[in-house]
Amino acid sequence: MNVYEGKNIRNVGVVGHGGSGKTSLISAILFDSGATNRLGRVEDGNTPTDYDEDEIERKITISAKLAFAEWNKNKVNILDTPGFGNFIQEARGALRVADAALVVVDAVAGVMVHTEKVWSYADEFALPRMVVVNRMDKDTASFERSLESIQQMLGRLCVPIQIPAGEEKGFKGVVDLITNRTYTYAGDGTAKFTESDIPAALAGRAQEYREKLVEAVAESDEALMEKFFESGTLSDEELIGGLRKQVSDGKIYPVLYTSGTANIGVPQLLNAVVNYLPDAVSRGSVTGADSHGSGVTRKVADGEPFSAFVFKTFSDPFTGRISLFRVYSGILSPETQPYNVNKGTAERFGQISTMQGKTIVQVNKLHAGDIGAVAKLKETVTGDTLADKAHQITYPPVKWIEPVISFAIEPKSRGDEDKISQAIHKLMDEDLGLGYAREPQTKEFLLSGQGQMHVEMAVARLQKRYGVGVLLHPPKVPYRETIKGKADVQGKHKKQSGGHGQYGDCKIRMEPLPRGSDFEFKNEVFGGAIPKNFIPAVEKGIQESRQKGILAGFPTVDFRVILYDGSYHDVDSSEMAFKIAGSLAFKKGIKEARPILLEPVMNVEVVAPEDCAGDLMGDLNSRRGRVQGMEMRGRMTVIKAQVPLAEMLSYASDLTSKTGARGSYSMEFDHYDEVPSHLADKIIEKAKAGTAGDQEEEE
Repeated sequence: MNVYEGKNIRNVGVVGHGGSGKTSLISAILFDSGATNRLGRVEDGNTPTDYDEDEIERKITISAKLAFAEWNKNKVNILDTPGFGNFIQEARGALRVADAALVVVDAVAGVMVHTEKVWSYADEFALPRMVVVNRMDKDTASFERSLESIQQMLGRLCVPIQIPAGEEKGFKGVVDLITNRTYTYAGDGTAKFTESDIPAALAGRAQEYREKLVEAVAESDEALMEKFFESGTLSDEELIGGLRKQVSDGKIYPVLYTSGTANIGVPQLLNAVVNYLPDAVSRGSVTGADSHGSGVTRKVADGEPFSAFVFKTFSDPFTGRISLFRVYSGILSPETQPYNVNKGTAERFGQISTMQGKTIVQVNKLHAGDIGAVAKLKETVTGDTLADKAHQITYPPVKWIEPVISFAIEPKSRGDEDKISQAIHKLMDEDLGLGYAREPQTKEFLLSGQGQMHVEMAVARLQKRYGVGVLLHPPKVPYRETIKGKADVQGKHKKQSGGHGQYGDCKIRMEPLPRGSDFEFKNEVFGGAIPKNFIPAVEKGIQESRQKGILAGFPTVDFRVILYDGSYHDVDSSEMAFKIAGSLAFKKGIKEARPILLEPVMNVEVVAPEDCAGDLMGDLNSRRGRVQGMEMRGRMTVIKAQVPLAEMLSYASDLTSKTGARGSYSMEFDHYDEVPSHLADKIIEKAKAGTAGDQEEEE
């Protein structure tokens, strides 16, 4: 392949709700650009970017993939991302290194819950974006309804630069509102089309939406607004120039129309990507931290020292571990010796490459702004920064949400016991949404993830990749403990034995914090009541003790500790003594501060036929759910609710039963809330009974 400079590169994250056709659209893009020789189909399991066995089997994207298309002397790096709730964090990780987003919306269903989620990710990274209404050839696809959904849910800045020529099986092409030309396709999947004037049947609608486009571009620019008022319109040059600027500035989000499976409208989409989305060096600079932790800015330019951010690590059965990275500055060539700033170690690069789906494509160098791949780095994992050792910089990693559901796991055979931990940690290197820990109370090993499917697929990969078989036990709800009141207590540890004794004494105040605040420690000791070198030991004692709350052994969160007084002994005081004192103070204070149990509450979206809506809403209410609203999407009803996770563990099978397998749902963590007292008592009783059982076994 050719090597491209940053000014000729577009880095685009393709995001959207699951089932909107992202992977099929990317398959058409790669086919039309000559990158592949066939139009892959998800149903056939032969798309370039969904090549994992689990993806082929389930027909969904599970992890972010990299591919590229060469178009009009430009390179378009494409990041295919998952759209289902269990794996949606992969989209956030991919957008971290993108310069723009293609937000794919189903022409039938319109904007769905994870469309809004990935839109918020694009907002987080201030990315320009285009909205691609895909599957325009499907039954009940609608231009008007899908556009109304987009503008209602994503905002009025979403403005069509095309209108579709037909809908459903009559979708044959697109009308370009900028060139005033119609592109009609042969319908044989080959991307062959003819260009013509706008047909009379579409002329009125095209004129209406072109005027809306001109007004939107003019409104966003003072100079263009003056010209618009003077002449009542804008020239093609003014429209194109203004649109390019407004898209880059995030003031307009163009809306386009395609069918990935029928390969209609894809060349016009590629033209729009190259013409209107910003190139890889247009952001100008990126911000990180130097070796001292101070903020530093680095230009996105070839002439700067080399730096790159690793945004994805995954295992290939033949090549081993592969790291995907975005070059932010400098040129990566075979002579470059990257230094892992996070790990403080040099890495040896083999061949410089990029990825075309699962295929490794070798290149001789990568310019600033490009995305590449390298195999078999020893220390580097997702979130690490690679840089010139003499000019170090660290880029902030993406913060992943904590796992929301846990299963106890045990090996199927004794021979797998030693293998489990090592194999799971290899999975965690590439999937930051997984968690693995030993539960000190129950002595069980817990595998945690973003949902039941997430954990089940991790178990399947353990078997397929590493030959490790495990059994899953019912999911554990990650309860938390907190306080509702305040406490002022003393923790004193005094022990005298032969020789030096132990003495630590601290006084603390405890008070609740808002949900999601976790823990805060403040030191207000004055006058040397506790020597400064012992104060971190007090905090450490509290930190360790709060991991096992007094109610049911769950971590304690959302509270502040203020250390304000204490005493010490010149000879007997030590860090250990003050650590124990801090732990004693915590345990005493929690009891006085009205401890309560918290449970995770999920945002749930249920999509089902309209005739099931009443039963489903009643069922959600019976699960202590709070229904937030209901709307129609095409022929389906969408119910949004907030429901405690503990009530959703068996929901998949119940939903299948109630809807005759016609319903689906997604959920994601939203917040923690107090468990009703009558339920909390049962949870606490069960937790204590489990602990007692374990103690009896040990005895």
